[in-house]
Amino acid sequence: MNDISSAPPDELTDHAPRDSPDVAIVQSGDREFLLVGTAHVSQESADLARQIIVSENPDAVCIELDERRYAALRSEQKFESLDLREVLRRKQLSTLIFNLILASYQRQLGLQLGVQPGAELLAAARVAEEHGAPVVLCDRDVRTTLKRAWSSLSLWRKFQLISAMLASLLERPEISEEELRELRQQDVVTKLMDELGAEFPSLKRVLIDERDLYLAEKIRRSDGRRVVAVMGAGHVPGVRRTLESGASVDLPALDEVPETSRISKWLNWGVPAAIIAATAVIGIRQGADEALDNALFWVLATGVPAMIGSAAALAHPLTIVSAFLAAPITTLHPLIAAGYVTAIVQTYLRPPFVSELHDVMTDVRIPRKWWSNRLLRIFLVFFLTNLGGSLGFLVGAAEIFTNLAG
Repeated sequence: MNDISSAPPDELTDHAPRDSPDVAIVQSGDREFLLVGTAHVSQESADLARQIIVSENPDAVCIELDERRYAALRSEQKFESLDLREVLRRKQLSTLIFNLILASYQRQLGLQLGVQPGAELLAAARVAEEHGAPVVLCDRDVRTTLKRAWSSLSLWRKFQLISAMLASLLERPEISEEELRELRQQDVVTKLMDELGAEFPSLKRVLIDERDLYLAEKIRRSDGRRVVAVMGAGHVPGVRRTLESGASVDLPALDEVPETSRISKWLNWGVPAAIIAATAVIGIRQGADEALDNALFWVLATGVPAMIGSAAALAHPLTIVSAFLAAPITTLHPLIAAGYVTAIVQTYLRPPFVSELHDVMTDVRIPRKWWSNRLLRIFLVFFLTNLGGSLGFLVGAAEIFTNLAG
C-alpha cells in the first residue's frame, strides 16, 4: 500500500494543478473555491489533493468527511476496537452491517488499486495541518444519512435493498486492467451509489443530492478568501451548482431524521393491539379455553420459526432458546425485535475473537464464513431470527383473525 504522506514536497509542487480537469473553480465575490474531485480509492486522487493544497496555500481545506469517519481514518480504527455490546444497546446493528458491506466493497477495490480507501481525504487533512490551514469537516453525520436513506424507502423497497446488498456479497469485484484505469478516474463510491440510485431514486436523493447541498453550504460557511474542498468527483457538479447559485441551504432540515408516519405508528402499535384484543374477544365469545388455544398457537407460530432461524445461524443453544422465548413477546412490541435479543445473548455467550474482527471485511464476501466468523454469525442470528419471527407473526395473526371471524 502506498504511503502518500511520505512523498517529497518538491515532487508535489513541480506544477500547479489548478488547471486539472478534476479541479472546478468557483468565484463568489472576493472568494474563490477550488473543488477537487477525487476517486475514493485512487492514488492519483490522493496525490492531486496534496498537490493542490501545497501549490494554492488556501485559507481553509474542506473535506468530505464527518467527525466520526475522520476520527476513524486518523486513528486507523479497525473492527478490533468495536464495542459490539454498545452497538446492540443502541440498536445500530443494521447500520453496522450496511457500513461493513460498503467498506468491504471499497476495500476490495482499494486493494486492487493499491491505495487505502479514504487516503486522499486523509492526505488533504494532513497536508493542510502541515501548512497551517484549518481543516473543515463538511459532510453530514453518516448515521443521519443512513437513517434518512432507510426512512425514505417503503417496506417493499427496503426488502429489495437488503436482497440486493446480500446478493452483492456473492460477487467478487475482479477488475480488468482497463477497468482499473477507468476506476482511477472516477469516484467509485459515488459510482456505486449512482447504480443504487438508478434502482432506488429516493436513495440517490438522500445519499447524493442532499449531501451535495450539505457539502456546498458547509464549504460556503468556511472562513477565508481561498478555500480548497476535497470531495468525491460525483459531488462536484452538484456542489458547484449550489455555490454558483448563491442559494442558502437549510442545514438543520437536512440533519433531521424524519419521524415515523402516523400510518406506520398506527400499524406498529395498532396491529399488535388488535391481535391482543381479538384474542380477548375470542375468550369472551367462545370461552377461556379457546382464547388460551389461540394464545398458545401464537407462541408456537412466532417462537418456533424464530428458533429455527436462530438454529439455522448455528447459534449457541441458549441463544436458540432465547429466540423461542422472545419472539412471542417482541413480535407484539414495535420497539424491540427478537433478533436484537438473540444477538445480545449470542454476543455474551460467544463473543468474537480479535482475529475474526480483523478479518471480517474479507470474510464478509465469503458465504461460508458467515457461519464460522463469530461476528458475522451474530449478524446471521439477528437477521434469521427476525425473519423467522416475522413469518410467524403473519401466520399467527392470520389464524387469530380467522378464528375471530368464525
